[in-house]
Amino acid sequence: MTAVASAGIRFHHGSLTVAAGAIHTTPLGYDRDSVPIGAPLPLAPSAELVHRLSDCGEIVVAFDGKLGDTLLALSGVRAVLDWLRLRSVRVAVRAVGPYAGLIARAGLITKPQTARPSGWRAVIGDRTGIETHGSEAAVRLVLDPATPPCWSSDSRAHPDLPARHYLALERRLGIRLADSTPFAPTLATGPNELVEELRSVGWLGGLTLAAITATSWPERKDYTVRRYIALAEHIAEAQQAQARLLLIGGNPADGLRITSEAPRRHVQALRLDGVSIDHLVDLYPHCHLVVGNDTGLTHLAAMACSQNGSSPPVVGLYSRHSHSKWRTGLPHHHAVATELSDRMHQGDLCPVRDAIAPDTADVHMGAFPPAVLAQVCLELLNGVRQ
Repeated sequence: MTAVASAGIRFHHGSLTVAAGAIHTTPLGYDRDSVPIGAPLPLAPSAELVHRLSDCGEIVVAFDGKLGDTLLALSGVRAVLDWLRLRSVRVAVRAVGPYAGLIARAGLITKPQTARPSGWRAVIGDRTGIETHGSEAAVRLVLDPATPPCWSSDSRAHPDLPARHYLALERRLGIRLADSTPFAPTLATGPNELVEELRSVGWLGGLTLAAITATSWPERKDYTVRRYIALAEHIAEAQQAQARLLLIGGNPADGLRITSEAPRRHVQALRLDGVSIDHLVDLYPHCHLVVGNDTGLTHLAAMACSQNGSSPPVVGLYSRHSHSKWRTGLPHHHAVATELSDRMHQGDLCPVRDAIAPDTADVHMGAFPPAVLAQVCLELLNGVRQ
């Protein structure tokens, strides 16, 4: 569902199917629905890549760059592993670097009972990770967010980055892979000491909201603590409940800092700065709703999956970049976007890569009034938007 939330602001549901003719796409080259899983594609595969991967004894997953780019690229790792399974090629898979724990949570690590006695090593990751860990690898696959286009097949577009990475590798490997979307893996969660500490002091009881304040581009993407608290107040008043708002931000390298904001009439706010990504993965599923800017911690919230398979609705705020490309493609990961973000989506453009300046005043996070955003959040919380 796409609906006008306010003048110039639109809501885009995570399960929305985008018609191929509505945006600029690159034809995939085959009708994906008509090709059985495991069957050859009507396209020539990359013979050298297929040859080298077939003889690999080990795959190293190495991401050292941005969290968001890493999370949205994990579908590319999944594509290679799906291809190896379909060809009955058994390899050991290990992860290195700062995101090794997350990659393990995504179910992408395998240790065959019988390791292949010989074989090449393949390294899959971002440019920084491959430069660090891939000097002796026979195969080096760079998953660059700027490279894969928005594919179209079966009259539908596949605009999210996980779909772009997955389908790009499916084409190169020459075999129809997984059955259907979404292509992004989810992250397993479990017991956590921070979660238990917050629960013990009453912070996860009742209506619990999480808001992402961390961003690498604060002048463009900082929604601000003030606006988030105003958003929570609107939601709590409409729900006739006391809301507990977790404000998540800061660099883990600076150390964990937990401080409380002055209580409002309907909202108690707690600032969690410097929380590790492992703690956050386990924390997010205990919230009723997560709102954040277009950043890695918001993508992380969308991919975190509770032990019973559920996830809270996640709302990303997109003022300048394409709201469809920079999402996980998971059905509970929604977007509220400006007209500029919609135009970047429609033309598969990037304001940075393509040097596109706004044609009006600078578009920033003030484009999303808390009262208007609250209406979207309330409809998600109340099950109106499904």
